[in-house]
Amino acid sequence: MLHLHRKKALRTAGRLSRWKIGSMLLLALTCLAQTATAQPRDLNLYDHDSKPYYFGITLAGSMSRFQTGLHSRFLGDDSIYVAEPNNSGGFGLGLLATARLSDRFQLRFNPQLSFTARSIFYRLKYPDVDGLTGVTKTIESVIVTFPFQVKLQSDRIGNFRVYMMGGVKGDIDLASNARAKKAEDLVKIKKYDYGVELGLGFNFFFESFILSPEIKLSNGLNNVHSRDKNLIYSSVFDKIQSRMIVFSIHIEG
Repeated sequence: MLHLHRKKALRTAGRLSRWKIGSMLLLALTCLAQTATAQPRDLNLYDHDSKPYYFGITLAGSMSRFQTGLHSRFLGDDSIYVAEPNNSGGFGLGLLATARLSDRFQLRFNPQLSFTARSIFYRLKYPDVDGLTGVTKTIESVIVTFPFQVKLQSDRIGNFRVYMMGGVKGDIDLASNARAKKAEDLVKIKKYDYGVELGLGFNFFFESFILSPEIKLSNGLNNVHSRDKNLIYSSVFDKIQSRMIVFSIHIEG
């Protein structure tokens, strides 16, 4: 009888153990399901990646300069020893439109209005009318730029993401002096330019917006120099191209 009671007790204990294990597994699965369901809701803008498109604004600061190629005349010029471009600061304002292509890729259009004043330093052999042998010529520009970019983004890590972008741009210089008539002391710059861009950025997701700091290289491919052999400060150059490093803050919704 003790043997029979022991078998019954063992069977009962086995059932209780299986029931406990099953209950624990069910409880664990329930907790995991609740966690998986609740986790996206704990993220800021958890459904943002499913939007087909969204918009934003851009605030930008830039460091720009000219990339110059000297003309053969410069070697034989006896009035100018040095002609070197300087780095100059600028700022810009813009709009941002982004369209979703896939989970990884997005297409961006980021038109901006940029203000910059690029300069070139000259070292003269003879003093100019002001008695100076070191002269800096500044070319002010108001540029409307139209960049089209492809954005490659990583997975979200909580409320953070990193991305890379690249694309092409077209520029219109509203302050171009290429048609200036009284330009004896100017360096003439054409109105239109085009180029390529490459950059790196970060997305920080907040409750109601995305803050995206970004840095990019923007290089013009066109020769924007409107050369006039009769202008002393312009004739020493054969080619002038734009170079720019842009730090932007995008605020997206």
